[in-house]
Amino acid sequence: MIQRFDTGPRMSEMTIHHGVAYLAGQVPEDTSADIVGQTQQVLQAIDDLLRLAPTDKSNILRAEIFIADMADFAGMNEAWDKWVPQGATPARATVQAKLANPAWKIEIVITAAVP
Repeated sequence: MIQRFDTGPRMSEMTIHHGVAYLAGQVPEDTSADIVGQTQQVLQAIDDLLRLAPTDKSNILRAEIFIADMADFAGMNEAWDKWVPQGATPARATVQAKLANPAWKIEIVITAAVP
């Protein structure tokens, strides 16, 4: 069985299958924020979706981080390091990418276990 959350005509915000939650790319709502603020918004959106699964950030298996400008790498890590649980850090990749909305500085895709 596949569970779908916040399903629209183009995509679902999260799907769950066989104990794994797959989150769509999460982006900031307030694009006026700097990279730290945008990252914090995205991490909060991830927390909110994981809670629906139900799981949490300690069960994240993989994070794929897309940032518009590698000059923002340190600021993104500042927010990430305060959020990610030490001792339960996931596999992670960070790449520079041209994002769909030029005002977005970051987009994060998460895969997490649902215990």
